Amino acid sequence: MQASSILLPLLVQVLLTLVLYAALAFAKARALKAGQVDLERRALHDDAWPESVMKISNNIRNQFQLPVLFYVLVIVLWQLGESGVLVQALAWLFVGSRIVHAWIHTNSNYVPARRRVFTIGWLVLTAMSAATLSAFIT
Repeated sequence: MQASSILLPLLVQVLLTLVLYAALAFAKARALKAGQVDLERRALHDDAWPESVMKISNNIRNQFQLPVLFYVLVIVLWQLGESGVLVQALAWLFVGSRIVHAWIHTNSNYVPARRRVFTIGWLVLTAMSAATLSAFIT
C-alpha cells in the first residue's frame, strides 16, 4: 500500500465540499427563480433564503470545522510516513461519516441522527489524533 493512498480520502472530502457548493448554487438559482428570496436582505442575512438553501449553506459551514482537523492530521500522518492500513481505514470512515452527515443535514436535517453521525466522525478523528501522537512518540 502506497503512503500517498492516505491522500485519497482527503481528496474525497474536498470533493464533497465542492459538490455541496455546486448544490448550493443550484438551490439558490431555484429559490431565486421561484421568488422565495428576500432580495433586499439576501446579501447579508441568511434568513433571506428558504430552508432548502439554508440546509446546504449550513452544511458547507460545517465542512470547515471538524474536516479542517482531518486535513491537518492526514497531511501530518502522510509526512511522517504513518499511513498504514488502520490509519487509512480511519480516514475513510471519517469521510464516510461526513458524507452521511451532509446527506442528513441537507435532506431531513433530523438532528439526533446528525448528532450520532457527527459523534462517529469525532471519535474517528480522535483515534487518528492518537495515531498521530503515537507516531511522534515512537
